[in-house]
Amino acid sequence: MSEDSGETPLNYSSYLQLEELLDLQTPRSVPAEHDEMLFIVVHQVSELWFKELLWELDKIKDDFTKGSLSGAIRTFTRCRRIQEALVSPLGILETMTPMSFAAFRERLDTASGFESMQFRMIEYTLGLKDDDTLDMYPPDLGGLDKAREYFESPSLVNGFHHFLAGQGVPIPDELLDHDVTKSVPANQVVQDGILELYRSKGELITLFELMLDFDQGFQEWRYRHFQLVRRTIGDKVGTAGSLGADFLAKTLHVPVFPDLWAIRHKL
Repeated sequence: MSEDSGETPLNYSSYLQLEELLDLQTPRSVPAEHDEMLFIVVHQVSELWFKELLWELDKIKDDFTKGSLSGAIRTFTRCRRIQEALVSPLGILETMTPMSFAAFRERLDTASGFESMQFRMIEYTLGLKDDDTLDMYPPDLGGLDKAREYFESPSLVNGFHHFLAGQGVPIPDELLDHDVTKSVPANQVVQDGILELYRSKGELITLFELMLDFDQGFQEWRYRHFQLVRRTIGDKVGTAGSLGADFLAKTLHVPVFPDLWAIRHKL
């Protein structure tokens, strides 16, 4: 930036707004419990990665719409690396014992990871939609309106079906016109079409395998998060009144791309 503009030139700190960013970690326990800082930092970092992951998944939806194979491949590769970055901090948080968490847990009041609207937005983007979920939140919860927009928008799976149609797969009309507020079910016609593409268009194999990698990474994050909650609070009820580990257990092993998994034994 020109010095003649009268504005201070950007530097590393001002460009990243580091003073504001590093002032956002505020333990509520008094005096501050040592592990509360770790708890806050890990969750804030996770939310930043959620933001980036949503940014990339939105791009993949656009890639599918445009029929851009190379774009989807590059971005799925990046998304897989982001998943690795999301899982790694959970291992750091596992160094926190149940006793150290209990020392500040009551300061969270009703705040809970269950209220992460960005994670809900990721689920909705991936096509994992439950029309009862949003009704469980208070209407003034930050991010709820944005999450509802994602819930009511086409998912990555909807976009994938249109991409497959462009590759010659005869996608049934009921899938192309599927209610975007509902999860898309597995479909035999789609599976047969993907299987044929594995055999006839080798350039698509990389995309399909990357999508499976991503799906596996998403399930890995769910499992590690579930185990973290189990070892930290056991069978206690979650801070927002959720069922804690029991609630998370119900979400394990739910595939994002069931049609890709269904044909593995035929390849």
